[in-house]
Amino acid sequence: MEEIKNKGSRSAGSRRPDGKSISRQSGTERASDGKSIRSRSSDGTGGRSVRRSGSAGRESAGQRDADGGKIRSRRPDGGKNASQRSTDGKSISQRGADGKSISQRGADGKSIHHRRPPREEEGGGGETRPGGRRGGRRRKKKQKNSLLTNIILVVAVAVFCVSAFQLFRIGKGYYDGRSEYEKIRELAISEDTKDGPRFQVNFDELRALNPDTIAWLRFDPEPKVINYPVVQGKDNDEYLHKTFSANENTLGTIFLNVDNNANFLDENSILYGHYMNDGSMFRHLEDYKDKAFWEANPYFYIYTPDGQELVYHIYSVGEVLDTSDTYLTDFPTNDDYQKFLNMTKEVAMYDTGIEVTTGDTIVTLSTCTSANNDHRFVVRGVKVRE
Repeated sequence: MEEIKNKGSRSAGSRRPDGKSISRQSGTERASDGKSIRSRSSDGTGGRSVRRSGSAGRESAGQRDADGGKIRSRRPDGGKNASQRSTDGKSISQRGADGKSISQRGADGKSIHHRRPPREEEGGGGETRPGGRRGGRRRKKKQKNSLLTNIILVVAVAVFCVSAFQLFRIGKGYYDGRSEYEKIRELAISEDTKDGPRFQVNFDELRALNPDTIAWLRFDPEPKVINYPVVQGKDNDEYLHKTFSANENTLGTIFLNVDNNANFLDENSILYGHYMNDGSMFRHLEDYKDKAFWEANPYFYIYTPDGQELVYHIYSVGEVLDTSDTYLTDFPTNDDYQKFLNMTKEVAMYDTGIEVTTGDTIVTLSTCTSANNDHRFVVRGVKVRE
């Protein structure tokens, strides 16, 4: 009987050296720390899971950390979701190995979402990162901007080259024109100093160069740059861009109005000359805008092939339209001519005090202005001596 009892006691439980009992009931045990270990029964029935307690390796999906918080991690079967509780007891939820999104709860208990960074382009898979299309558009836009910049640069260089060529041509025209007229002066002009300074013109030499030569115009003492031969062409356009030696040049030549007589006996003889930016031809007629300049230089001189020296006293200076009555050359009556003379004084910039009557003849020197193509600057002189 006692033997049977002992056997029953051993089957129901046993005692450990520390006095605690160990109970074995269809696979249930208690470990040395007093916690139970439940295992599958020997007959293969019961729960499919195995739950063990203790410090040894854990086989189940449930664990408890040092502070007693529950930690749920990825199972060995490769399940995607894993849930953990951190040391502060807050829940941390992570998405698995596909890496698409990560959700965390921080110390304040609020959710923090992290999106995984864009996937880099792969060499052979044909898969591009989400920003690839935008990057392509940026590259195309950059290429277009670069093309536009190159076009603008080419156009700018072309404009510069054309402008440089035009400036070179203008500068060369000025130089060639000045050089030509300087040579003509050396050829045709002389000053005899035996009986005092005397300006003389060799018209034979001039007419050998140009048969249209009719006179020589000179200012003394200033503006002494106006010192040129005078021609008369078949119209008022011929010598606009042709020099005395018949060379094409913007300087042109000083010429007499085609409707005037070459002997300067008309009531109003008109001489035309260009306003040149290099100071040549009639550019310095504008110096007479200043009355003080007129007071110092009130005369100009015209020399003719028959040996005459015609002296003109400047009596009117002004700016007029190219269609004004200043350019009239024919006056049917003396009254008409007197009205014309009165008009020339009325439009003058200042009063010179010089009287002009119908018995006088005048010469009008006309040039363009720097302000307007429709305006002309004129200097009028009355003949006072032959």
